[in-house]
Amino acid sequence: MNDQNKNLILATALSFLVILVWFVLFPPEEPAVDPNAPVAAVTQTAPAAAVPGAAAPAAAAEPVPETARIAVDTPRLVGSIALTGGRLDDLSLRDYRQTTAADSDIVRLLRPMGGANAYYAVYGWAPGGALADGDVPGPNTVWSVAQGDTLAPGKPVVLEWANGKGLTFRRTIAVDRDFMFTITQSVTNTGTEAVRLAPYGQVARHGLPPDLQKFFISHEGTIQMVDGRLTEMDYKDIQDAAVSATEGVPMVSVDAASTGWLGFGDKYWMTMLVPSSGTAFKAVQKYFPARDVWQTETRMATVSVAPGETASVDSRLFAGAKEWALLQHYENNPGFVQRLFGAKVDPAMQPVQGLVDAIDWGWFFFLTKPIFTVLHWLHAVIGNMGIAIIALTFLLKALVLPLAYKSYVSMARMKELQPEMEALKERVGDDRQKMQQEMMKLYRDKKVNPAAGCLPILLQIPIFFSLYKVIFVTIELRHAPFFGVFQDLSSPDPTSLFNLFGLLPWAAPAHGTMLAMVFIGVLPILLGITMWLQQKLNPAPADPVQAQVFAWMPWVFMFILGGFASGLVVYWITNNLITFTQQYAIMRSHGHRPDIFGNIKASVKRKPKAEPAKTPDKARKK
Repeated sequence: MNDQNKNLILATALSFLVILVWFVLFPPEEPAVDPNAPVAAVTQTAPAAAVPGAAAPAAAAEPVPETARIAVDTPRLVGSIALTGGRLDDLSLRDYRQTTAADSDIVRLLRPMGGANAYYAVYGWAPGGALADGDVPGPNTVWSVAQGDTLAPGKPVVLEWANGKGLTFRRTIAVDRDFMFTITQSVTNTGTEAVRLAPYGQVARHGLPPDLQKFFISHEGTIQMVDGRLTEMDYKDIQDAAVSATEGVPMVSVDAASTGWLGFGDKYWMTMLVPSSGTAFKAVQKYFPARDVWQTETRMATVSVAPGETASVDSRLFAGAKEWALLQHYENNPGFVQRLFGAKVDPAMQPVQGLVDAIDWGWFFFLTKPIFTVLHWLHAVIGNMGIAIIALTFLLKALVLPLAYKSYVSMARMKELQPEMEALKERVGDDRQKMQQEMMKLYRDKKVNPAAGCLPILLQIPIFFSLYKVIFVTIELRHAPFFGVFQDLSSPDPTSLFNLFGLLPWAAPAHGTMLAMVFIGVLPILLGITMWLQQKLNPAPADPVQAQVFAWMPWVFMFILGGFASGLVVYWITNNLITFTQQYAIMRSHGHRPDIFGNIKASVKRKPKAEPAKTPDKARKK
């Protein structure tokens, strides 16, 4: 391998190293929480009253402000709807907990007004024509329950309010067994004159999310898919746009949409307004700087309701986890793998176009999507996400084996050319230009590509980052167990040298601290060892600087990747072992048996110190 090829490999490896060091030196910011932050008060137009037959919200993470409520109780959701404003503002996810502990609180998605980090969905009508704000239900309107005492699958509830001027408003709320609500708004005109008003839906968020990570690899903020076009804006983008804007002026607006959805997306959760397909609507994103309130809206067209008539409009609300298979289901478009197992399109189901893209697949979606699809299928077959990652590594290595084979063959041939290369160096001396010409001629004659050895590294980098993205953003990897103490493949290795991997009676350092970075776990150590063994398939480079860099690289990577998700480290260890086996077998098949133990001995053998050069005076004395 010539010097240019070595330099190319070195430059690639060092570039990769710089990126990883960046993650360590500039980690995502932790949001500062002000415990003394003021909390907005709620004004009620009527005293709170208990709804007859309404059950109390079960297993809620926090108490909710006092107001009349109706319970939400489904196999996957628990919470309540506030009759003041008719807001869906108290919702928790039964299947997900804050931590891996069995007694940890379940994840709370929506929170009521009057408490910290209020986050809720509300529907209503905007007045038009001669109607005033008080003629339509508002944020402080107290609704009555016309039907139902608990919202559950197959058991919708109906809320009702009359304005005393001939208009009666009804809101029918239904929910499926997962995370999709259906809201039907209607208004009946018993007056003597026609009225004009426009239905809308809103999702509002007071302040930034308490668990906002501000990490560029995962989008958190507003997401909208309008007529097939996906738009993502983080909170900082909307704030910057609001600096020179008047409070309440839309930051982003699409006026003539016919299909799509809009709302807030967190790393694993989202709350999305989904107008009925074919219903024209306006998609709006707002930020109110004075109140620090973020808001997304879908505004439907104004309708005219004649005396004695009723107008109604349907829409949906997704509030839950960004589960890939479930989003595919709501798209009514199962993927190729699902079709292999008999999944079919339901002709009666109204699809939600592009909902699966609410998951942040990133710029390399053409890699992350298929990688996750295969990983999801493997997990369904195997039942263990750690083993599924190992199986995925084998499949990826098999996929790139033809290119890797050519690379390893070329590296083996380069070894065979070493004697001729040494003879060439002696023949041409210090004439670099002549050396380059003779080397290129030798490569052409022997049909060897000196750059082929870089292919495994170049192939590995995009796959590594795509898998890193998949492990970081998909909820299927969140709290995914492997074995033993490895109960969350999306978090770093929980073991530590600090307590000899649990043998000593004290806790390991907390992740993100300097101690945790120094006292790494067992998986990063295995990673360093496998990288080191892989290096020993070849002798150290003749250049002492390159030799030192390559000698330290496995141990540097060991500490850097120690803070990464353990699932990613499992992949890297498996990849190293497969690469080691492939390269060893291919090199042996071409007559070059790697001297692993000899290379190890050579790397630890101390070189004799060179004697100092004798000065002319000392030479004369002798």
